[in-house]
Amino acid sequence: MPRFFMAGTNILGGTAIMTGRDAQHVQVLRMRPGEDMIICDGQGTDYKCRLIRSDKEEAEAEVIEVVKCPAEPTVKVTVMCGLPKGDKTDYIIQKCVEAGAQEIVFFDSDRCVAKTKKDKEDKKLERWNRISEEAAKQSGRGIIPQVSWAEDLGEVFNIALHRDLALFMYETGEREGMDAVLSANKDIKTAAIITGPEGGFAEFEAELARKLKFHVCSMGERILRCETAPVVALTAVMYATGNLG
Repeated sequence: MPRFFMAGTNILGGTAIMTGRDAQHVQVLRMRPGEDMIICDGQGTDYKCRLIRSDKEEAEAEVIEVVKCPAEPTVKVTVMCGLPKGDKTDYIIQKCVEAGAQEIVFFDSDRCVAKTKKDKEDKKLERWNRISEEAAKQSGRGIIPQVSWAEDLGEVFNIALHRDLALFMYETGEREGMDAVLSANKDIKTAAIITGPEGGFAEFEAELARKLKFHVCSMGERILRCETAPVVALTAVMYATGNLG
């Protein structure tokens, strides 16, 4: 069933009026009067609607049912990744949105090879958030996870300090097993997952995470690529908190 978010949509008296890009999308999909769609308010509520009429400027649909979106997990997870090279950001956004992330943050760290230029940050963020919106529609999400940029690891750590559980994924040295950490934290409401860029984290960055009482975790003996690690860690959190059952 086609899914739309409420940007550009007004719902009044049991009728949804869609304009702009969403109205054009109805035309592109060649939807006909009588066909059903879902309009989500972006806050976790779904409006099941039936199309009444449409043209390039406006579409009108009747609201049939209002329900809580079943796809939203009980835990709000912020995924924070060292900026990778190339289009790996696209993969991370797509898969983390599908897996249930609440928000995604990219950041610069000591071993980041890729750099983002100040004059291109806004365009990148706009593109990243479009990717998030499309992934949210495809996967039936009740929100559009926000994608943002953090200037440094200090800003990332400050965000993580305000979550119930902070996981710092590290590939060497003294670490905790994720299974034990997650088994002891099944009832959390918020979590932060921090993963590194292609070169991983520097030792001093991991030490700072330990001093802040974050859980410096291992994901086993295999070394995961920088675009794989956040998806695997997020999936583990979703499973441990009962959001994959």
